[in-house]
Amino acid sequence: MSAAPRENTLFRLLSRLYDEAAWRRRRWYDRRPEARRRLSRPVISVGALAAGGSGKTPLTAHVAETLVAMGERPAVLSRGYGRAEAVDGVVVVRDLERVVGDLSTAGDEPWMLAQALDGVAVLVAADRYLAGRLAETHLGVTVHLLDDGFQHFQLERGTDLLVVSPADLDDPVVLPAGRLRERMATARYADAVLVVDATDDQRASVAERLGLARCFGVRRHVGAAAVAGPHLEAGQLDPGARVIAVAGIARPERFFGDVRAAGFDLAHTLVFRDHYRYLPRDAARIQAEARSARAHAILTTEKDHVRFQALLPFEPPLATMSLTLGIEPADEFRAFLADRLTAERTSAA
Repeated sequence: MSAAPRENTLFRLLSRLYDEAAWRRRRWYDRRPEARRRLSRPVISVGALAAGGSGKTPLTAHVAETLVAMGERPAVLSRGYGRAEAVDGVVVVRDLERVVGDLSTAGDEPWMLAQALDGVAVLVAADRYLAGRLAETHLGVTVHLLDDGFQHFQLERGTDLLVVSPADLDDPVVLPAGRLRERMATARYADAVLVVDATDDQRASVAERLGLARCFGVRRHVGAAAVAGPHLEAGQLDPGARVIAVAGIARPERFFGDVRAAGFDLAHTLVFRDHYRYLPRDAARIQAEARSARAHAILTTEKDHVRFQALLPFEPPLATMSLTLGIEPADEFRAFLADRLTAERTSAA
């Protein structure tokens, strides 16, 4: 037997073991509700079945902005994966009014959220119950958002939003042979599915396969390229410019596709692992690659940009393409959230 079939067989065996362990863990918490701690304010989780690159964090930002528009004062509770300094206790990255933390103790995704969201608190802790209690008692929040919370069973939640792409279900195999964190059957624990970049028919098909009645669509919108640094004003990088693209995210090929779709002349791509902390030697290499390619700019993601800030300026300059996600139908989604919050508050009264 060649090495490749042996490796595939091993991965499939490990997947079955991982699948069973994940299922038993979920069922253990399901049978023991007392093992979950409950916060005083409603909790909404935004999570995914597939590992990496599903859009959970920008969707968390969108839900937070929706809640602010509804008159709520949300707190985003994050574990701060990949942060440079994993300090003990709770880190307040942003209170409801301003940023008060820093990148090293926040992690790239919480730091990005803190920079972007007005009227939203962002807290990081390994124990998200403690983060939620601090947000309630000291920051005056009215609702919590768990970023990447579908597998976080230690905290009780009133609403589970599950993010899914149709491609996630093409080969629904659990890690490490596939991309799923849990078997498809666990989707029934969600209260609604958010289907990314799908037609109406695809959306209906995903909801049917997962056995969920409540389904919303998610649309991706890529903004203009904003230049960082002293050389050009933000927004002056025009489509058609020759660029290289750099990404340290879970699915870099999607970002590179966005760059091409925006009309840029993509000369070269560089890939780093997700949450990678860029060093001065990385910045020097990236700039050398850009000069060699005769690029006008270096394009990267918002998530990468926060990790490049200490290394600026670049030559050629660094530019960021923003990504926003919207949930539709918007009015129905807002009404759904309002109903879920009312139900949770009524049951807690």
